[in-house]
Amino acid sequence: MDLRYPIGKFEFPDPITLEMRAQYLEQIEATPALLRQAVKGLDEQQLDSPYRPGGWTVRQVVHHVADSHINIYVRFRLALTEDVPAVKGYDENKWGMLTDAVGGPVETSLRLVECLHQRWMILLRSFSEIDFTRTFRHPAKGILTLESNLALYAWHGRHHVAHITGLRERMGWK
Repeated sequence: MDLRYPIGKFEFPDPITLEMRAQYLEQIEATPALLRQAVKGLDEQQLDSPYRPGGWTVRQVVHHVADSHINIYVRFRLALTEDVPAVKGYDENKWGMLTDAVGGPVETSLRLVECLHQRWMILLRSFSEIDFTRTFRHPAKGILTLESNLALYAWHGRHHVAHITGLRERMGWK
């Protein structure tokens, strides 16, 4: 098993059915609670353990989820209010090495993800069919729809939760 992709690599689905979209919304809504449960009871040493050799620590993974989901939330808002806005990429590995990601308390990012997802779900539940077709231009991936990013971020949350839960299982951390 490839520890980098415990639930498999993401592939943009085409087409996305209404049933798939409903599942993605449920998965995005569930991410904060699953992330919190994944780190529940871990001590500082465990939080500072990499989920795989050469990988981020559990702490960095939690902070990365917050960083990444903040960025996608802003991209969704830009796509809803501008015509094919160009969004800025960011170096997630460099962000993951900043002081707050390396040593900051996970509770800060857990609360951030909870509040962000509450707000994001209000927005997502208001979408019309046309809203899901809105697009933005990513510097590396080109023009992407909000619906395809809904699928990506449903996967993204599950992917990183699986990094942590997989480590817990391999290490026998209860």
